[in-house]
Amino acid sequence: MLDEFLNQKVVIDCSSTFVCLGRLTRYDDHFLELKNADIHDLRDTDTTRENYVAESVATGIKRNRKRVLIRRDQMVALSLLEEVVDE
Repeated sequence: MLDEFLNQKVVIDCSSTFVCLGRLTRYDDHFLELKNADIHDLRDTDTTRENYVAESVATGIKRNRKRVLIRRDQMVALSLLEEVVDE
C-alpha cells in the first residue's frame, strides 16, 4: 500500500509534536526512510501543523536532514505533499 508513495515528496504527521516532510525512499515493518527531509518540532514555533505544512507546499521543503528513519508506530498520517490542500 505504501508503494504508491515511494520516491514521492510526502508529509508524515507524527503522534508527537513533530511533522516530517521529505522524499520517501524506503520502508519496512518498523521504519520509513526519508531523504532530503525536514523534521520540524512544532514546539519551536508559534505556527500550527497545518500552517507549517501549507507553507512548505508553497515555498518548498526546508531540508535539515539528508536521511532520516521514522518509526512507523509514531506515524498518525501519511500523504503526498502535492495533495495537501490550503482551503
